Amino acid sequence: MESCTFQIQRDPTMESSKVSVIIPVFNGEKYLAETIQSALNSIHRPLEIIIVNDGSTDSSEQIAESFRQKHPSILQVINQANAGVSAALNTGGRFASGDYFFPLGADDLISQDYLSQASAVLDARPEVKVVYCEAEKFGEFGRKPWKLKPFSISLLARDNMIFACSLVRRVDWERVGGFSEDMIMGREDWEFWIKILKDGGEVVKLPILGFHYRIHSGSKRKKTGTTQKKRERIAYLNAKHPEFFERELNGPLRFQRTWSKPYNTLLKLLGKL
Repeated sequence: MESCTFQIQRDPTMESSKVSVIIPVFNGEKYLAETIQSALNSIHRPLEIIIVNDGSTDSSEQIAESFRQKHPSILQVINQANAGVSAALNTGGRFASGDYFFPLGADDLISQDYLSQASAVLDARPEVKVVYCEAEKFGEFGRKPWKLKPFSISLLARDNMIFACSLVRRVDWERVGGFSEDMIMGREDWEFWIKILKDGGEVVKLPILGFHYRIHSGSKRKKTGTTQKKRERIAYLNAKHPEFFERELNGPLRFQRTWSKPYNTLLKLLGKL
């Protein structure tokens, strides 16, 4: 199962599927307005935007409400006690009415055509489960391309190459129970893609720069890159998906992830696994 890169031109006579953009936010007042406007600028319709305020103590709720008052037919705001990004995404999913779901970080941006082109692929190809695109990292340091390895299911067992801000079908989101709320050590999107794709399905990467990932001092990715978090994450993944790793890596995912399969194979030859 490999990824493929192409675009589909939507038939103008064909009705588009509804996309639900889910934006979880916790104390994101600095960038939230820019992110919401980015979603509103999408040319795709029908569109709904659901902002889940995950117990913010800053002005995030007020910013979200100001947009909702201007765009009541498109945007809704849900408030909940702080429960983490996975729980906030799942809350948004329960309220969403779209055919396709799109998680969007409260400090990130999307291009105007990303959702339209991604939904056109899902509309045309039922075998595709995930659509993403070319991306860049930006922030105080400037801008640079986000160079991710091409998708394959065997590589997904060792590393994640699909960012969370990708389009998925509602039925697949619901089938796997959304994001795992007990994965609190970070990279919950990696486990989410394993759940969705381990039993088959194709992945498409659009040849457009559609996603802009903001890097700043409060970025969650920076906070989850420690050695301890990595060990916790690997232990969690092995406990949650042992059959998947046995199939793809001939045994569990190891701390030195690249060497997982040859190491497991050697241990089995020696009768130690």
